[in-house]
Amino acid sequence: MRKRILVLTSTFPRWPGDKEPPFVFELCRRLQQTFDVFILAPHGPGSKLMETMDGLNIRRYPYFFSKFEHLAYHGGILANLKEKPLRYLLLPFFLSAQLLHVCIMLRRHRINLIHAHWIFPQGLIAVIATMLSGKKIPILCTSHGGDLYGLQGPLFRKIKKWVLGKAAAATVVSSAMKADLTKIGVRPGKISVIPMGVDLQNCFVPAGNQTKTGCILFVGRLVPKKGLRFLIEAMPEVLRSHPDTILKIAGDGQEKDSLVRLSEKLGIRSRVHFVGSVENECLPTLYQSADAAVFPFVVSEDGDREGFGLVVVEAMGCGCPVIVSHLPAINDIVLDDPGTATLVPPGNVRALASTILDIRNDDKHAKKMGESARASVMERFDWEIIAERYRGLIKSSMV
Repeated sequence: MRKRILVLTSTFPRWPGDKEPPFVFELCRRLQQTFDVFILAPHGPGSKLMETMDGLNIRRYPYFFSKFEHLAYHGGILANLKEKPLRYLLLPFFLSAQLLHVCIMLRRHRINLIHAHWIFPQGLIAVIATMLSGKKIPILCTSHGGDLYGLQGPLFRKIKKWVLGKAAAATVVSSAMKADLTKIGVRPGKISVIPMGVDLQNCFVPAGNQTKTGCILFVGRLVPKKGLRFLIEAMPEVLRSHPDTILKIAGDGQEKDSLVRLSEKLGIRSRVHFVGSVENECLPTLYQSADAAVFPFVVSEDGDREGFGLVVVEAMGCGCPVIVSHLPAINDIVLDDPGTATLVPPGNVRALASTILDIRNDDKHAKKMGESARASVMERFDWEIIAERYRGLIKSSMV
């Protein structure tokens, strides 16, 4: 009989073609080949309470009146709380509803393992639910970064340590995150470094005849830790040498209005195109048509930072030259082969402008970098490789 996994997540497609990040869905879709996978995610306006998607059993728990269910999705819980602090009033309802529905799932189904994405709140809820149920169900807890870096202070440190102490195993998406978890007292042997994957065989692939377009691309949420304002500030210098350059920004978020004003202040508004959130299946075309993808990540004032940077792998998989800030989370992607991307100091406007100009001025170098980048990520981050590592960890955690 096939083993059953209950997946707890607050980020999951609400319907086919949704613009929400699909990484939990993509992992579950592949695990479904070996296990029976049940997904429990928050309800949101327009989504179904229950449905089957690609063979996955999905249950979305309501936690308030539907039109007010805006705590999850659209950038994640932390981003939504920062955008509108009044949403903190939804947290007790959200946590209570999630706990109730986990307990219901554990009672109705013979669950062999709970996979909780994010230590808080899903990991915490999983631990409490198993204690209430009286069942010894192993928990695999995955931290993607926001829960580790966006939730600071003594209380949250204790919660993280307690939750991971109760879990059978934990995964993080970068070596830097593992080091930071061990600092708060989590046993290193319990933590595996397994990033989310990218479909590098069928989706994120190079274009057949890639030509220069003058487009510099950014993909990501418009929040402080993405460092987009530094890229915009670098554009006037780029435009002085290459006035045909366009900065294309794919994403949405709380900083959009201030970034638009910044581009107007610098007199480059006509060369900065905010295209908004893009459907996931359209992302490869954006990478394939860009001269370079730039990810100017920084550590935000509240300590939040990238846990891994999956968009970097996506761009590299498409053979797009990449410029990315030199932060610890990027080391797993780039530093083992510096020729695959250009690293710049976080928040350094001059370095960003200089490296963009280097790529725009040297087609041969840019092409070689793109080819090396794809070869590098294919060996490590394709979904089939990542899913197999998760299968092995899940099987060993069930013993």
